[in-house]
Amino acid sequence: MLRLPAVAGQFYPGNPKELSAVIERYTKQNGQTKVKARACLVPHAGYMYSGPVAGTVFARLELPKKIVVLGVRHYPRGEALAILSEGAWRTPLGDIPIDTPLAMALRNACPLLREDGVAHSREHSLEVELPFLQALTPGFSFVPVAIGTLQYEHLKETGEGIARVLEQAQEDILIVTSSDMNHYEEDELTRCKDSKAIECMLKLDPAALYDTCRREGISMCGLGPAVTMLTAMNLLGVSKAELVRYATSGDVSGNRDEVVGYAGMIFG
Repeated sequence: MLRLPAVAGQFYPGNPKELSAVIERYTKQNGQTKVKARACLVPHAGYMYSGPVAGTVFARLELPKKIVVLGVRHYPRGEALAILSEGAWRTPLGDIPIDTPLAMALRNACPLLREDGVAHSREHSLEVELPFLQALTPGFSFVPVAIGTLQYEHLKETGEGIARVLEQAQEDILIVTSSDMNHYEEDELTRCKDSKAIECMLKLDPAALYDTCRREGISMCGLGPAVTMLTAMNLLGVSKAELVRYATSGDVSGNRDEVVGYAGMIFG
């Protein structure tokens, strides 16, 4: 299966030269040392809004050649925990192969994962991360997972399975967790709410993140992927988390009445 771009020309430039130039601008390092990590959290809005946050995170990382991307299933079509195990994804920068052996290992370790192209066909939350990875770590392969459930036990079980796979892997594997933060409230309130969610992630506490978002009404669209990732981090013994950059859409648009929050974080 070749999964064609769904949001090129909308969320990010469809022209390869323009796209490369935008990514280069967002990933300028300013002399910071690159770090190895087990996982990261990056936003997935249109590049003009979230690109600077995502780019800052990706530029900080020593990116491996094998990556698992945990995205959101925004649309009510397809499986609740959808994986693709074969084929490639196309962006304006070329085709990226799915890592079939890694995908099969994840399916074996995570029985709740279901093979499903429908959930991935129009989903942007995974797609928008791929051009950054193509520019910064050419030749990588990846496994796409779209998460459309908020059942805590299912997220926990999936995270536990991912941890088993990463623990046994002979090569470095990075989990890219795709999530925007609070949606469509005024800027000050969004920053307050997001700080509570970020505090839970800095403590590597998936249960606290889940409970806080539900209790405080924090509309973090990647809550499922984040809980899954944090569960895996706990089992892998990760003890360090860092907030690399935070912003809201109001920083770009100037509209502070109704914003979306964007957090960029590194784990491990």
